[in-house]
Amino acid sequence: MHKTSSTIAGLVAGACLAMALPTPAAAATVFPTTAATAATAAARPGPADARFKAIYTEELKWRHMQQQESDEDDDNGVTATLPRIDAATQAKRLAYWQGVLKKLDGIAPASLSAEEQINYQVYQAQIAALVAEIAFREYEKPLNADTAFWSNLAYSARRPMTTEKEYRAYIQQLGDVPRYFDDEIVNMRAGLARGFTPPKVTLVGRDASIASVAEAKTPQDSIYYEPFKTMPATMPAALQDELRAQGVTVIATAVQPSFVKLLGFMRNEYAPKAREDLAAESLPDGKAYYQSKIVEFTTTSLSADAIHQIGLAEMAKIRAEMQAVIVQTGFKGDLPAFLTFLRTDPQFYAKTPEELLMRSAWVAKKFDGKVAQYFGYLPRRRFAIIPVPADQAPFYTSGRGGPGVYLVNTYDLPSRALYSMPALTLHESAPGHAFQMPIATEQKGRPAFRNAYISAYGEGWALYCERLGAEMGIYETPYETFGMLSYQAWRAARLVVDTGIHSKGWTRKQAQDYLRANTALSDHEIETEVDRYISWPGQALSYYLGQMSIIKARRKAEAALGQKFDIRNFHDTVLQLGSVPLPVLESRIDQFIKDGGKSPYPSLD
Repeated sequence: MHKTSSTIAGLVAGACLAMALPTPAAAATVFPTTAATAATAAARPGPADARFKAIYTEELKWRHMQQQESDEDDDNGVTATLPRIDAATQAKRLAYWQGVLKKLDGIAPASLSAEEQINYQVYQAQIAALVAEIAFREYEKPLNADTAFWSNLAYSARRPMTTEKEYRAYIQQLGDVPRYFDDEIVNMRAGLARGFTPPKVTLVGRDASIASVAEAKTPQDSIYYEPFKTMPATMPAALQDELRAQGVTVIATAVQPSFVKLLGFMRNEYAPKAREDLAAESLPDGKAYYQSKIVEFTTTSLSADAIHQIGLAEMAKIRAEMQAVIVQTGFKGDLPAFLTFLRTDPQFYAKTPEELLMRSAWVAKKFDGKVAQYFGYLPRRRFAIIPVPADQAPFYTSGRGGPGVYLVNTYDLPSRALYSMPALTLHESAPGHAFQMPIATEQKGRPAFRNAYISAYGEGWALYCERLGAEMGIYETPYETFGMLSYQAWRAARLVVDTGIHSKGWTRKQAQDYLRANTALSDHEIETEVDRYISWPGQALSYYLGQMSIIKARRKAEAALGQKFDIRNFHDTVLQLGSVPLPVLESRIDQFIKDGGKSPYPSLD
């Protein structure tokens, strides 16, 4: 996703470009479902490789300028200006990327070398995503129940800054906030006029994060002053004083007035007039729009009906596993009674935020003791465990992870079950997001667009890691095993709920009741999660379908390789490939089988 629409976790994780396509027919051309093309790829780089590289090299340079608006960003990514997001600029970008697609159509994938063919499939889908995003005018809806452009802006304030250049770029960026917010408001008014908004119910209370800045008593009380509270000791005192003074001035004269204006717009105009309907299919060109989100987040051309049925079938399997674990606990009662017991017994909940953070750290260290048995290649980058920022926590998910960080939501402790922490930690930290993403970026010789985050792969891998925890012996009690199964049910339920809301006319209560009946999630989590699905159509579909693809590939490799199958080599192969469409991953495992199950890192064999 673009910087202007990605979550804080996505920003922590790096630049995340969503994979969207306008129609399932287009998806079929971008995501071939067999390994035939890989088999016919040229053995060595040829003229087609050079043409393809020229196309993406030029486009990536142009895209960087479009996103950053300046070369003057430092190594930490602090830019002196914010992106241009007005309608005229969006139209120019649409025309440019449509031109890139035409150029790509002139290259036969089979004429590319094996590595460039993978690059081609990832890149073509990525450009088609950018085209679809603008064609559906998603820039007119730069917010959902989970995140928004103004909360993303605060990420710069949370970056560690160490140089004068970073501070001056940050101050200049804050000075650009009035122009940026004005453009966002213009875009949102255009979306409002055509009924292209998040549903009204998902906007309730979301203005609190705007108010925290707009109503701060002094600039120093604002999140945007954070970088000035602790400045590098090596920086001369006079320079520190100068930069602090400039920071106070720009927050008082540019940032806070912009938040005041935005707060009035949200409270008096946008939220009251936002659409009442929940379904994505009720939006302008809604059926095509929702199908584009399905393709974006699953990298498949499955229909909403097909996904709904998959979800129902998988839920039935998981419920059977749940019943077996209930027996192990010795609990006398049915599933609804057991879920009530889990939600209400104090033994399952932390008393302090520190306890929740420490439990998360303990699980992460348990994994460290098992890692060598399941992975050959380990990422160089470590991660910190930190609480979700207070201004976002009330509406944030239970956790997020990425390179260098595992965010744990310590808000409303009675909704954060300890028996779920092992599964959550494996998903968000290691071997999930904070493990997978660095490995992908550590691979050498790949173009920058390969570091984009494809949800079906990334979330599928992270959910697979939750299941893997059972093999690794991470779950020490039946309750923790049930917590993992509840999380599995949660993701399978998303297939039912997301398609139910956006394609089958489900109500908010109907979606909440389904999660309440099939998972051990707390009421608070259920409410925030359903609102996320309502306002972010399709995203919830990526997890379980991605996991199914990885498990299918593993089972195929185990059956084909027999005694030659090495779980470390399989995991290394999946992770070394990086974020790709699911059919590309499955094709790579076919090649892994043909190669005899060898490690992608020869020195580790």
